[in-house]
Parts: sequence; structure tokens; C-alpha cells
Amino acid sequence: MSDDLTNRGPQDRARINVHEDHELRYWTKELGVSEERLKEAVMAVGVAVEAVKEHLKK
Repeated sequence: MSDDLTNRGPQDRARINVHEDHELRYWTKELGVSEERLKEAVMAVGVAVEAVKEHLKK
């Protein structure tokens, strides 16, 4: 539930859900990127964390 303020991180740490605010906050901080950059990476390579990390290194 996206309104649940107790959510501090992702439910599945192997995937990034850019449609959940708490996950956007977690992953942008974890990866050191903006929301826009994170969303672009997910659009380019999918939701797998490892694929997104590799894409962001480029």
C-alpha cells in the first residue's frame, strides 16, 4: 500500500518498483541518482536491480 508510512524500503530488493514513492526514495538514495535518472534506467533495462546498476555505470 503506497500510503503506508511504515514502508521504508523495497519489498523485493532484487527489483525496483518506480511506482511506489518509498521505493523511489530508497533506490535513489541507495544508487545516488535522481528519480528521473532511475526511471530512465528502469525503462531502458527493466526492473532488475543488478541490470539497473550496470546501466547506471555507463
